[in-house]
Amino acid sequence: MAGQGTPRSEKEITLDQVAALVPSGSRVMVGGFGLVGAPMNVLDALARSEVRDLTTIGNNLGEPGLGLGRLLLNGQIRHAIGSFFTSNPEAVRRFQEQALQVELIPQGTLAEAIRAGGAGLAGFYTPTAAGTALAAGRETRTFDGVEYVLQPALRADVALIKAERADALGNLTYRMTARNFNPAMATAAARVIAEVEEIVPVGALDPEAIVTPHLFVDYLVVAETRAEQLGTSAEIATYSAPSPEELRIARRTRRELRRGDVVNLGIGLPTLVADLIRPEDGIAIHTENGLLGVGPPPPRGGALEFPTDAGKRPVTALPGASYFDSATSFAMIRGGHVDVAVLGALQVDEQGTLANWSVPGRPLLGVGGAMDLARGARRVIATMLHATRQGQPKLVAECSLPITAPRCVDTVVTELGLFRFRGGRLVLEEIAAATTLDEVRARTAAAFEVSRDLHALDGDS
Repeated sequence: MAGQGTPRSEKEITLDQVAALVPSGSRVMVGGFGLVGAPMNVLDALARSEVRDLTTIGNNLGEPGLGLGRLLLNGQIRHAIGSFFTSNPEAVRRFQEQALQVELIPQGTLAEAIRAGGAGLAGFYTPTAAGTALAAGRETRTFDGVEYVLQPALRADVALIKAERADALGNLTYRMTARNFNPAMATAAARVIAEVEEIVPVGALDPEAIVTPHLFVDYLVVAETRAEQLGTSAEIATYSAPSPEELRIARRTRRELRRGDVVNLGIGLPTLVADLIRPEDGIAIHTENGLLGVGPPPPRGGALEFPTDAGKRPVTALPGASYFDSATSFAMIRGGHVDVAVLGALQVDEQGTLANWSVPGRPLLGVGGAMDLARGARRVIATMLHATRQGQPKLVAECSLPITAPRCVDTVVTELGLFRFRGGRLVLEEIAAATTLDEVRARTAAAFEVSRDLHALDGDS
């Protein structure tokens, strides 16, 4: 069994020793994006223990019965601080039943708060979430005419992280997009336990490949991650075929992207755009979980062999691609280095305000990276079907749903047409071939102007 026999490092412990290092009531950081980069075997060991009343800090709560999802089912988690819990229906159910306390933090703010905690900082101001429900009750300040929200730093009693390899001192290297939150978490806890695939002798790791220096790491656990532990990322999944309307939106959105652009594609409808981008197009796809240079999905395989995208799907990395941690990824976004963000939308109003993360009464419990992208990308394209299934317009006079960011959208693409915000006004510039202007007006609640050069939706077929 991994971890038994002669220790390969003075820091090595067994899985059976983990629970004693995580007292009940602890505040625990847990690495991973979805289940990729999560210390699955350490979490399984905790799930078999009597540890209770935990506060977790991490991007999500695993999947049903997997990772932190096991601890959740056992009732071991009292409070969860993170970005996106919708992927685990059990988390949503427990929150709705008031059996789980939840604090939602935008994904980039979460990563930076952990990094700040590890750097000995008290907190920082960020434009992300300004003007939204997540900023309620927070201190705000205005710098250069832009509103910023104060975010306190995050630290923990224990960090449970996952790395690929360790040397006997505890230096760590990571594998592809399994890096995500792990390096920052290694700096931000009083006690750090790293689950690794192997421990090698001192000197076997290239110093330039070491991401986490050994002074941050207290304990090492050797355990192999298995495909069945990776849930929806374990294998390429078969997805339902998109509708003709969705394909129309994706095709037109693709034509908004130019050679040389760095583009982030949100989950949902925007992922269809990725299938229309060829490596030779010269468009660099950025994914917030730590990859610049996303290539097409592999024909087979899963997260043990390939990186994953923001939708947790296995993808490939193109020549010239690079991997980085979550804090660096969101520095790219917040710092204005991403040219275009393509985001799904629930509503866009006539001021360009976006709502895409919450619908009261529906099982949605997470904001992910949308707030960071909406505020940080140089250009924001909102993609959506023009109306809800009940026929309610999504282009509205004012957003009635919780907003993602105010006045951030530059372009809206629906199956009926393409709208741009010009001089603060919403302008219809292209219309689908089989659609009339009267139909667009009847299905739109926002005031809009019609371009003098109104023409057929570019690429419509």
